[in-house]
Parts: sequence; structure tokens; C-alpha cells
Amino acid sequence: MPLSSGPADLLVDLSAALAALHLPWYVFGAQAALIWGRPRLTTDVDVTVRLGNVDAGALVGALGEHGFTLRVAATPAFVRQTRVLPLLHDRSRLALDLVLAGPGLEELFLERSVAVNVAGVTVPLISAEDLIVTKILAGRAKDIEDVRGVLAERGERLQVDLIRSTLTMLEAALGQSDLLRLFETEFRRLG
Repeated sequence: MPLSSGPADLLVDLSAALAALHLPWYVFGAQAALIWGRPRLTTDVDVTVRLGNVDAGALVGALGEHGFTLRVAATPAFVRQTRVLPLLHDRSRLALDLVLAGPGLEELFLERSVAVNVAGVTVPLISAEDLIVTKILAGRAKDIEDVRGVLAERGERLQVDLIRSTLTMLEAALGQSDLLRLFETEFRRLG
């Protein structure tokens, strides 16, 4: 499903800003759910970016040159603590939550991201399988609805074993035992 003009405009400008710094990134959250699953209302765009050797201040500067402003005073301490830059895209007036990738899972999602065309620009999108993992992990009612939408739309094209192995890894890392069970419940509903 194509994105509406607001999110598409935001992603075009974001792509230009991040390309200027050669930073890897991907779209996740509700915008990814719109593409992989079913439409739903959302008022923001969620993106993960790996900074590498780039300073957060340089990132904010590049984003400013492409029409983004901070929604809050993001001091270095704030950025270290939250690992999120809350931004506003001036042209579309949409919120952008830019998550700074940490080691591990987010790097894995970066490696498995999929290139999609948005308004003529190639944009990296979290894979459908990894989106399901993030939504199961979040576990809110709207996230589970997103899982159902992706399962219904992608069905047999999904790498279900990849979802299961990632959830199993997360359960071990987090000391939880409910993630895989929740996925299996939703997966069985599809059948």
C-alpha cells in the first residue's frame, strides 16, 4: 500500500538528510504496518538509524537542513538516556521519532531491511517478519492488530521460521516465555 503524501514527503526529505551522512536506517512502526499489512490511523513516523561515527549534533544539523526541527530540547544527556530524537517535519507537520540503533537486535533489523519505493525514492523498511517481532514485543492491542494485518496480507510469503527463531532469541535474552506463544496464537487464527 502506498503511503499518503505527508509520510511520503517526510521520508523523501529524511532519505536525503541521512544519505548526506551515509547513515543506514529503516522505517518501522505504523508506517511499516501500512505497507506490509492493513491501513490504520497514525500521526507519526518511526525510524531507526545507526550513527556509527557520526555525532548526534551533526545528525540534527543535517536534518535541520532538510526541513526537520526538534520537538523538545534534546540535550546530549536526553539523547543518551532515551536514544530517541523527537522531530517535526516542517513541510508535512508530521512527528518523526528517530531511534538511535543500539547493538544487537536493531542491527539485525538493519541488515534484514527491505528497499521499497516511496514517492520515487528508495526507502529501507523493516522486513515484514521483523515488524511482526517488534509488534509482538510491544504487545499493545493496536500492535496485535498490526500483526493480524501483516499475517493476513503477507500470509504464505512470510518466513515464519525466522519470526519464531527471533522471538525465541528474545525470550531467552529477556527472560520471558510469552512472546512465541502470542505469535503462535495469532498465526493459528490466520489458518
